[in-house]
Amino acid sequence: MSTLTPSAVPSSPQLIKRRYKRRMRRGDFLEVLVYFSVALVLALFLADKGITYFTKTADIFTGLGIVAGLVGTDLLLVMLLLASRLPILDRTFGHDKVLAVHRKLGKPVFYLIVAHMILLLVGYGASEKLNPVAELFSMINNLSDILLATLSIVLLAVVIVTSLVIVRKKLPYEFWYIVHLLSYVAVVAALPHQFTNGQLFAEGTWARPYWMVLFVGTFAIITIFRVIVPVARTFKHRLRVSDIRMEAADVITITMTGRNLDKLPAKGGQFMNWRFWQPNMLLKAHPFSFSAAPDGRTLRITVRNLGRQTNRIMKMKVGTPVSFEGPYGMLTEASRTTSSAVLIGSGIGITPIRALLEDPRFAAVDLTVILRGSDEENVYLWNEVYDLCVAKNASLRVLVGHRPRGVHTWLSAESFNKGDRLSSLAPNIKDADVFICGPLPWMDLVIRDAKRAGVPEARIHAERFDY
Repeated sequence: MSTLTPSAVPSSPQLIKRRYKRRMRRGDFLEVLVYFSVALVLALFLADKGITYFTKTADIFTGLGIVAGLVGTDLLLVMLLLASRLPILDRTFGHDKVLAVHRKLGKPVFYLIVAHMILLLVGYGASEKLNPVAELFSMINNLSDILLATLSIVLLAVVIVTSLVIVRKKLPYEFWYIVHLLSYVAVVAALPHQFTNGQLFAEGTWARPYWMVLFVGTFAIITIFRVIVPVARTFKHRLRVSDIRMEAADVITITMTGRNLDKLPAKGGQFMNWRFWQPNMLLKAHPFSFSAAPDGRTLRITVRNLGRQTNRIMKMKVGTPVSFEGPYGMLTEASRTTSSAVLIGSGIGITPIRALLEDPRFAAVDLTVILRGSDEENVYLWNEVYDLCVAKNASLRVLVGHRPRGVHTWLSAESFNKGDRLSSLAPNIKDADVFICGPLPWMDLVIRDAKRAGVPEARIHAERFDY
């Protein structure tokens, strides 16, 4: 188990409250920045005599097209920033929530970009007495970089289609990832025509350097936090697999050692994207949580065999080099709002709960741990969790067995038939932070019951690992 260090002492109730208030203020500020960025591009349009577009019918279409393009491009850059792994976003909202907003913005942004194209074709076409299709070919033939802009919209369409849930789940991760990189190509392809054809960003206007800074700044942040930082940390810490231990028939615990791990800003409850340097494994990044609180000497994960890629991990050898991205996630001590806590984990989702419980910064006046498994073997790391609960004076509940048929519940049939509810298993839950990890449908049921028990949404912390 981890030992206390001067930099890892249990958080006091006062510190928890101050930290929560700072995080909320930071979140409000970041949200205001997004609205401000949209307002600013509209102000740029109006400052460039944009109001004059709304005097003639044809010009109205053109004006609306310019506005749609400005707002759509601004929000597209916001989307890219949300996926940039910018630390302040992860520490404020959590990795999964940031990516959820990133995905939600996809369709509106695409619709705005398509509206930009159609409205301009209608507006310019009406002025030149051409239909929109003829106007498109006219613009491609007579204006610079319009063909690139058209290609940009096609690429965005491909990215949006492959990001739909019904499509994404049928695609191999590697294929989806490569296609998703097209979004960066699309943004770059769309940039030239904005400077060569738009008077708003013409030479000599102050809007031109502002727009350039937005693009360059966005791609600089992406490059730093998606490429440079992970590569630098990988070379700095030189992780290698030092031990592999069987936990169950299809579950192993992997321990890694490296250099200067005490300098890695990792906490119990977080996860990293791991790449294991073995044949046929480098292209896939695996989002595995720590199954033990990082102690400055080792990093540990526990992996369940769920398919082709994880099956390869099961056969991995001691000594394998490991590269990584992260740490990520807010299923940590830092997200707490109260001095009481309820930790709920199911199956392999028990592993981050165990690491969070072990974190020396994590202490609670009233602490309840609930573990769930379809059978005793699926309550992974049970002995370790039990020892930690004893050490931290926590109440422990273990629910074993399949769910009752025909009932949407996260409880086992035995527990459900006894009349157990979340509020009876954890009487303090209404006044506690609730940390949840497990299969996605199961987590949704726990979250539903937590809300029914009176837990505010701000106190429910659930990490989702879908891409």
